[in-house]
Amino acid sequence: MNQIKQQQSYFMPFVIMVVLMSLIGLITNLNQQFQGPMQAAYLIKGGSMTITLTNLLNFSFFLAYLVMGPFTNRYVDKNGYKKSLTFGLFILIAAFGLYELSAYVFETFDKANFEGIIAEAKAAGDSFKYTGAVEVPIAYYVFLVAAFVAGTALTYLQAVVNPYLVACDVKGTSAVQRQSIAGAGNSLMTTVGPLFVAYVIFQQKSGLDIDITSLYVPILALIVLVGLIIAALGKIHLPSIASAEKKEGEVLEKSVWSFSHLALGVVAIFMYVGVEVAVGANITLYAKDSGFDVSSAATMTSMYWGGLLVGRLLGSFLSKISANAQLAVTSAAAGILVAAGMLTNNPWIMVGAGLFHSIMWPAIFSLAIDKLGKYTSAGTGVLMMGVVGGAILPFIQAMAVDFIGSWQWTWIIVVAAELYLLYYALVGYKVKQLP
Repeated sequence: MNQIKQQQSYFMPFVIMVVLMSLIGLITNLNQQFQGPMQAAYLIKGGSMTITLTNLLNFSFFLAYLVMGPFTNRYVDKNGYKKSLTFGLFILIAAFGLYELSAYVFETFDKANFEGIIAEAKAAGDSFKYTGAVEVPIAYYVFLVAAFVAGTALTYLQAVVNPYLVACDVKGTSAVQRQSIAGAGNSLMTTVGPLFVAYVIFQQKSGLDIDITSLYVPILALIVLVGLIIAALGKIHLPSIASAEKKEGEVLEKSVWSFSHLALGVVAIFMYVGVEVAVGANITLYAKDSGFDVSSAATMTSMYWGGLLVGRLLGSFLSKISANAQLAVTSAAAGILVAAGMLTNNPWIMVGAGLFHSIMWPAIFSLAIDKLGKYTSAGTGVLMMGVVGGAILPFIQAMAVDFIGSWQWTWIIVVAAELYLLYYALVGYKVKQLP
């Protein structure tokens, strides 16, 4: 009877964790989808550096995982999971406040310096091309800081939400089922994110028609939502989570990097997150560069993330297929789709890569920590370093765009990363410890 009550008492915490996992997906995707509007609103004087400057948003966001990850782990170890969760949510509110501040700074201080060039661009229409000195408004730097702070908040949330999903025992569910439900919520929000940015925040406006003050009300609504979650967390009982520690007296004689399948797995995580973000974030810019309107570009992105949602829902039926076989098939298929989209200059073809990217993370993760034994906990921490690929790979692609002058052939970077994932699935995953 007591166990049943305990299970029932964790239903509400479980619901909150699902909401938080969904929020993580939404915020991750919002930051990517802000690239186009921010380019239009802030970087009209970006000149030859426009694409690189635009992609700094992704870079700043995912850089937080690498820079702040160690601090996050120490904070969790010292203060526990519940305090870390609340702290992460307060950091998220600070990030939202900085997004709002960015819009205010532009309207109050920067806009006067850009009104002339905006009027010139509107008069010239599609023939306008800025050739003067690169000038970036102060507001854009504020926005970059906001992106980094948002990424920092998510490092805290991701560090604690998954363990809570396992610990929040709900009658009639398993830990895997609860994680799948939360994962579906996460993918649903990444699917909704592009539409939320295009239709709700900026109301289908694009280019010079974008009003940056459109951020105010939607971001304020998100601040209120997070505030309500913090208030709810203060009134409910969360299950205790035992810290993952090695057994007393147990010594790790070697570095975790001595396991080649783990070291190569870190690179695989780097490549995977890099290609997922590169397609998800840059396909919008690629579509606009290829002549598609803002609605079509938003639809492509939404369908890409929708493919990840469908793939993750179907992934539970693939338990009898080995992880390396799953990764081999999905990396090959995704690579073919990206290559085909590049060769035909048709971003619609790339949309299908989302379906195949969907199950790569668990496949790589399970292969990389296979047979690590007492090194598993340390190996898991090392793997999270690879998430920084979401910052670096799209940024390299953006610099390539500014150098070449076109998006089309820069997708070879993504194809090369997919080929590495295929190599890991065929060869690199094999368990091997270096002397």
